[in-house]
Amino acid sequence: MSENVDITWHDHHVSRADREKLNGHGGGVVWFTGLSGSGKSTVANAVDGKLHQMGIHTFLLDGDNVRHGLNASGKILEESYSPEFAQRFGLGFGAQDRAENIRRIGAVADLFCQAGVLVLTAFVSPYQADRDAVRRIVESSGSAGDFIEVFVDTPLAVCEQRDPKGLYKKARAGEIKGFTGIDNPYEAPAKPEVHLAGGDYSPDQLADQVIAELRKMRKLPQV
Repeated sequence: MSENVDITWHDHHVSRADREKLNGHGGGVVWFTGLSGSGKSTVANAVDGKLHQMGIHTFLLDGDNVRHGLNASGKILEESYSPEFAQRFGLGFGAQDRAENIRRIGAVADLFCQAGVLVLTAFVSPYQADRDAVRRIVESSGSAGDFIEVFVDTPLAVCEQRDPKGLYKKARAGEIKGFTGIDNPYEAPAKPEVHLAGGDYSPDQLADQVIAELRKMRKLPQV
């Protein structure tokens, strides 16, 4: 049986501009990247909370949370589906699986952006090519400036000292293979829209820096 590829794009009656006008602010994808333990999720949560208090429509996509559902592992999928299904659609942490993980998140984040929502994402997303691919997805359906890369630049030594999930300890002991920053590379953004010194400031201070940049980019109402 041949696969049916005859698909057609349908335009919507309600435009992105209509939705942004209703929301009172612009949509966008605020993509937090950095090593495990860098503070991505903590800062993203702080930004989310502050924007919510300001009346901004937001949603936060967190790496671990998404891997419980949309990008679940084969082991998780086997609880509800066949082993064959789980093997085909479950995602692990190899290079190709990481790329697909980020591709799916990019597509979902773009939908939020088109809805006029400021969507925040917190993913290690270690490869520049994968982050650039998401940027192309978002900007091709919107405009330049819709993808805002936030590099939480925290030294590896600080991340290892924090080690909130005990992953670095396991990686150093050889219990985890292919761990980013230890035996797999992390490709730091060359020109992120926002560069945060994760080891020098509190999450609250870093969140304020992100919000200040979003205001400069006119993603937020001007004070």
